Amino acid sequence: MPDVFIFLRRLFSFHKYPRYLMDLYVTFVLQRIWRWQGIALGNHIIWNGKPIITKIKDSSITIGEGCRICSDSTQTALGVNHPVILRTLQPGAELKIGSGVRMGGATVCAAKQVIIGDRCVIGANVTIVDTDFHSLDPVLRSSSGDHSSAYHQPVLIGKDVFIGGNSIILKGVQIGDRVIIGAGSIVTKSVPEGATVAGNPARLIGKALSAENSG
Repeated sequence: MPDVFIFLRRLFSFHKYPRYLMDLYVTFVLQRIWRWQGIALGNHIIWNGKPIITKIKDSSITIGEGCRICSDSTQTALGVNHPVILRTLQPGAELKIGSGVRMGGATVCAAKQVIIGDRCVIGANVTIVDTDFHSLDPVLRSSSGDHSSAYHQPVLIGKDVFIGGNSIILKGVQIGDRVIIGAGSIVTKSVPEGATVAGNPARLIGKALSAENSG
């Protein structure tokens, strides 16, 4: 469809104006604020709706070019339970999202390190965390030292990974390139490249897919 027709269709879609205004606000205002806060943003990121991005001092958040970050249920088939949430939790933490990544309503929290490779597709309402958030010791859990005593371990996700909606990726997991994770899975152990896993806890259900056969 020619660009002029797309423009006219948007111009006369009055009921969509609030969404358009929010997308413009995120693109032209919030992006500048995030960069001022030290968040590294690549070019050509598509923002659908307003995400929640929180960077702790002396930590880092990087979002690669060409990503699509969807926080608006009208812009994704499955809908989202909440906006995309990207957070670092401690000084020195690293949260890095590669280029061409698509996610909707995902939560990604890094107390130490979460890295998501290029071209990953992260389904609606996925949770990726590298920390327990709370101490396993009931005494510490009831004290002011609870958060600082929580155990955390890096999460490393390779390239071209597909994570089905409502899945949970827990601390210490390494996911190889081209892995497929079925919807609603809870991933507690590392997954070799090209494999398909599903379930709670996630188990291997498909043979590894080689790079040559992945197209």
